[in-house]
Amino acid sequence: MSRETAVAAAAAFFDEGRFEKDLARRVAIASTSQEPDARPELERYLTAEIGPALAGLGFAWSTFENPEMAGVPFLVAERIEDPALPTVLTYGHGDTVRGHEGRWRDGRDPWTLSRDGDRLYGRGSADNKAQHTINQLGLEAALKARGGKLGYNVKALIETGEEVGSPGLRPFCRDQAERLKADLLVASDGPRVAPDRPTLYFGSRGVINFTLTVDLRQGGHHSGNWGGALANPGTILANALASLVGPRGEIRVQALRPTSLTDAVRKALADIEIDGGPGAPAIDADWGEPGLTPPERVYGWNALEILAFVTGDPAKPVNAIPGRAEAVCQLRFVVGTRPEEVVPAIAAHLRQAGFPQVVAAPARDTPMPATRLDPEHPAARFAAASLEKTTGKRPALLPNLGGTIPNDAFSEILGLPTVWVPHSYAGCSQHAPNEHVLRPVCREALTVMAGLWYDLGEPGSPLFAA
Repeated sequence: MSRETAVAAAAAFFDEGRFEKDLARRVAIASTSQEPDARPELERYLTAEIGPALAGLGFAWSTFENPEMAGVPFLVAERIEDPALPTVLTYGHGDTVRGHEGRWRDGRDPWTLSRDGDRLYGRGSADNKAQHTINQLGLEAALKARGGKLGYNVKALIETGEEVGSPGLRPFCRDQAERLKADLLVASDGPRVAPDRPTLYFGSRGVINFTLTVDLRQGGHHSGNWGGALANPGTILANALASLVGPRGEIRVQALRPTSLTDAVRKALADIEIDGGPGAPAIDADWGEPGLTPPERVYGWNALEILAFVTGDPAKPVNAIPGRAEAVCQLRFVVGTRPEEVVPAIAAHLRQAGFPQVVAAPARDTPMPATRLDPEHPAARFAAASLEKTTGKRPALLPNLGGTIPNDAFSEILGLPTVWVPHSYAGCSQHAPNEHVLRPVCREALTVMAGLWYDLGEPGSPLFAA
């Protein structure tokens, strides 16, 4: 059978209801990793749903305990046609954020997949259950079209702790490096640049959260008695923040300004337009680093954000000079910025700028490094040609995602070229009530993945490059 057979079979999975049925069954498993009492559902998602589905495609699978967080297991599956053949590793995560029950529009239950026009609502639908379901069904279509032989091996890694920072993923990959050994990663997470434009990305921005605290004295003091005589920690911190990031969001700390926005990256981003789809906020064209386009700011530059800032009690203010102020900040950063150097650089900048009272400290969240594969890499160019062949559209090529995923586990620890094919869109409400996927995107994504899995077994595939 042919490539066209694989693509048509994948479309039929959608048209005949198979995709929606599989997704509904998976959404119904309330596998949130953010609620410790729900941890048994993580194991059930792997053993009752993912493992049997992969076994039906000829995979042998096992689950493994997490070395860093109990009750947050991993599943590893292998489909080995011949140990001498090249191998593709695929990845997904079966956990979700909290369900936010009672906060969904029209009384929807987050754990029941529901259709409204072109939208399929359900917790985990976009992040990440629909995405790895699409990849598995696309693989099934390609496998059948090739008569049960892909011409290469496939391994799958499904984690259940991504929404709590992927604890244990990196040591697990180090410990299981031989079991996970492969030649290429093909996976899906995150959004397309626009709902109707197939997208590829080859890494992600890193992230680190940190706190800035000014703690001058115990409690507040009456502003009539002490105003003008006592330093105000809120005023100090506001000015300290203004020394870090300018009025248009530009970064003022030289050590946090990247040097990796190369001509090749600019070229890759030249035809990108950010479109979050219906209901997405309008782009603030004059926000961010001057001289850059919005895509360059999101995918090629660092962004310093103030996530929260409190002094006194904004809900119940009193006429008192507060004794303390605190801000929680975040840096999203591209390749070239090292997370372990961020907080020391900020502390040094604040001392030099005259704010010795401000204490900078890393937040409890685990920082994640930035990764990037050259868009001209053979695997990147091959995947782009495959997507264009299936859809007739020139895909968007992003050197890295604007958000953050644990890609370093694959690119740095396992040493793999990484190709990500996202199947969601920026307006999907992931991590919030009303999370959903778009049915037209899912249908096209099924055909995209069937074509890509098929093409990886063809002559000219990067798997067989000398």
